[in-house]
Amino acid sequence: MKLLFLIGDAAVGKMTVGQELMKITDLRLFHNHMTIEPVIEIFGKYDGKTISQIREVVFKNFAASDNYGMIFTYMWAFDCKDDWDYVEHVKEIFKPYDTEFYYVELIAPQEVRLQRNATENRLNYKASKRDIELSNQRLINDDKNYRCVSYEGEITFDNYLRIDNSDKEPAEVARLIKEAFNL
Repeated sequence: MKLLFLIGDAAVGKMTVGQELMKITDLRLFHNHMTIEPVIEIFGKYDGKTISQIREVVFKNFAASDNYGMIFTYMWAFDCKDDWDYVEHVKEIFKPYDTEFYYVELIAPQEVRLQRNATENRLNYKASKRDIELSNQRLINDDKNYRCVSYEGEITFDNYLRIDNSDKEPAEVARLIKEAFNL
């Protein structure tokens, strides 16, 4: 089993790169909004507890499956201990299955991410982002309140790759990831 954490700031391209990586590997994509959007639709609002419980079930059942591996997209706030703990928790679910862990951090400046925040692909999969003005404001506020770009040398895990994808097409980024980790 392989688990690839695809991490980065809001609208950096995690889902889109994950979609491209899924096309060229046997990894399956579990992007974070696959749990967020249905919960918002059902509850009429964001409900973190329910989202976490759904993810937990998906992780446990997937880890025990005979699938090759998973790409999980995650907006990791490096200045929040809870986010570090969450990544470790997810890893604990997969460890009994001799899982290999990979970490890819995508980075791009805010102006690039604000442009990507309104792309057709993003809006097709993320209904909660369709109010562009509100979504842009959340992105800007998240940038002020959280540090979602790691410091140089902060990520010390094996199999870590940092990619500035500001000027790279998602398919190119996916190819770089595949080649770097021989997926």
